[in-house]
Amino acid sequence: MFDFLEGYDLLGAFWVTVQLTVYSAIGSLIWGTLLAAMRVSPVPLMRGFGTVYINIVRNIPLTVIIVFTSLGLFQTLGVDLGAKDFTTINFRLAVLGMTAYTSAFVCEALRSGINTVPLGQVEAARAIGLSFPQTLRHIVLPQAFRSVVGPLTNVLIALTKNTTVAAAIGVAEAALLMREMIENEAQLILISVIFAFGFICLTLPTGLFLGWIGKKVAVKR
Repeated sequence: MFDFLEGYDLLGAFWVTVQLTVYSAIGSLIWGTLLAAMRVSPVPLMRGFGTVYINIVRNIPLTVIIVFTSLGLFQTLGVDLGAKDFTTINFRLAVLGMTAYTSAFVCEALRSGINTVPLGQVEAARAIGLSFPQTLRHIVLPQAFRSVVGPLTNVLIALTKNTTVAAAIGVAEAALLMREMIENEAQLILISVIFAFGFICLTLPTGLFLGWIGKKVAVKR
């Protein structure tokens, strides 16, 4: 029944999906945190940049962003992100595009957590001489992250599923292999079930584990 799978690197394709997810998640968390800091910054220029970035990026389809990284950055501007072979270039461009897109949602999730921090704590921190970056780093962000583990988990799960868009620029992840298998094999339903099960195996344990972490670290008010 599953003999047709022998000619395909199923595990390899899902491993690429995992790598896309991990690298994009790290990049999105870093850039999203910086964007959230900009959104609550006392500097108008930084607040304006953060607001414009979020409102623009969230309303552009991820497919458009991913294709732009390939056609716009690489083929037009020659940006190769330090890679030499085409496969690595496409992989890094896909990570860049997904980071740029997902960080907007990380920012908004984190900003909602920042808004849950009592204003009195921020005022007390400023009263004892802490600067805005110090207040953010030592007082606000630690509590904000603890309160938004759930929303960030949803963003991570969505990111895992969004890696399928990387197939648009030829990244050899699960969705590209699925399309190839459907074209070559007369097993549409079975192939779809196999790949659906693969994504469930990636996202379900992640959601359960991070949900448990969220309950453990939740801020008690």
